[in-house]
Amino acid sequence: MAICLAVGGMALMSAAHVHDDRVGGGIMMVGGIVGGILLVLFGFLDLFTGIQIRKVNPIGRTLGIIISALMLLSFPLGTALGIYGLWFLLGDMGKALYTGSEAPAGNYDPPSAPPPNSWA
Repeated sequence: MAICLAVGGMALMSAAHVHDDRVGGGIMMVGGIVGGILLVLFGFLDLFTGIQIRKVNPIGRTLGIIISALMLLSFPLGTALGIYGLWFLLGDMGKALYTGSEAPAGNYDPPSAPPPNSWA
């Protein structure tokens, strides 16, 4: 949001006495406002998706896949989170969570507790 205010401020400062500068400043101001609105809407979409995933609603999985795919474009942290989100939501564990079926056993063996007195 601060970026949008900065772009809007630059647009106001560039609105000089020359007509072309006023048009350019207006375009910059509209671009900053539209960009800010889009950022806020995407933020609310991320928040809504997170709530739906936490409630384990099927729409949460669908929105999570979409958001994870969009996050791939935000390098480097967004790319890592997007890959992890897609790996989980499209994998067997994610499918089992959202379909209500049993998770496949596969090759996963939970770690066992160390034997008693193993530190001696």
